[in-house]
Amino acid sequence: MRLEITRRTDLALQALRALAAEPVTWKGDELAAAIGTTPGFLGQALAPLVHAGWVDSAFGPSGGYRWAEPPDPPSLLDVIVAIEGPLRENQCVLHNRTSCAIVTGGPVCALHEGWLRARVALLDVLRSTSALATTPEPSSEWRTPAPLASEADAEAPHAAVPAMAGRS
Repeated sequence: MRLEITRRTDLALQALRALAAEPVTWKGDELAAAIGTTPGFLGQALAPLVHAGWVDSAFGPSGGYRWAEPPDPPSLLDVIVAIEGPLRENQCVLHNRTSCAIVTGGPVCALHEGWLRARVALLDVLRSTSALATTPEPSSEWRTPAPLASEADAEAPHAAVPAMAGRS
């Protein structure tokens, strides 16, 4: 299962936080070095933020990037959508998308209701969290997620499954 953002989105968030924390004009190479990227990739990451009005950009010897001080700072979801593109509404979680009600008008897939609730919860958190909110250092729990039940079952020795009563 993939719930990922691109490196460009991560860099855009880092740059946005750096610009807001020190509201001066940053030279592209200085900002790029501060967040661990190249000036060229920084420009690609910041272009959508400039377009959205969250970052000011100026060319030339005295140019660079600056926090635009918008009246409503963007949410995490705002930045993700600006970089990654619009959300895909009404898209089935199934990889081939051929058997879900969204596609066929037939019955919903086995994950439909749970996935829909999880998606709504995730979007609510991303929408309500400021892109300027700093994140704590990852804990060891974040670095090593617990195995999924299917992974734990695959590693555990299997006992013989008794036959169900009334079935032959």
